[in-house]
Amino acid sequence: MEIKTIFLDIGSVLLTNGWDTRSRKLASEKFNLDYEDFAERHGYLFALYEEGKISLDNYLDKTIFYRERNFSRTDIKNFIFSQSHAIPEMIQLFHTLKSKHKFRLASLNNEGLELSIYRVKTFELDKLFDFFITSCFVHLRKPDENIYKLALSLSFSKPEECIFIDDRYFNVETAANLGINAFQHTSYKNTKEELAQYGFS
Repeated sequence: MEIKTIFLDIGSVLLTNGWDTRSRKLASEKFNLDYEDFAERHGYLFALYEEGKISLDNYLDKTIFYRERNFSRTDIKNFIFSQSHAIPEMIQLFHTLKSKHKFRLASLNNEGLELSIYRVKTFELDKLFDFFITSCFVHLRKPDENIYKLALSLSFSKPEECIFIDDRYFNVETAANLGINAFQHTSYKNTKEELAQYGFS
């Protein structure tokens, strides 16, 4: 079966994670936050942020600015955005393969609105992807099966005509259970070799 569409995660694949545990610990150190309190509040709210149900300001109001601070929302937002860095060899790999093989490339990722827009524009991901299926726009998050089903519908592809790539195995497993060709990204070498098995060399 010809592969028509590749669904690709962004965090830990093309870019570093946007706002992960490491970044939150760094923020706690830099801004003198009680990490345990911050982590608990984050746990209650971050899924809502990624699903587009609350804004970044709402998230920050309830995790950090529920009390007076000696820094501003702009300070913490700039810190959050600064945690994103490109993984250049992975971005170049997909530019090269897409140009050569002409498949559709769609993001399938969990990310909040403001962070997603920043990352897409800053790293020019809109020049790479044909379209974005991002949790903040569709109000669904991986590993909910419905976001994968939506991705198939939007791409007009059958499961066997698609590949899904993600750094988290459970997300990969969920896609595979729906009949999508799926594998876990662990390194540039691993992903390059896996794609070559589908004829994308």
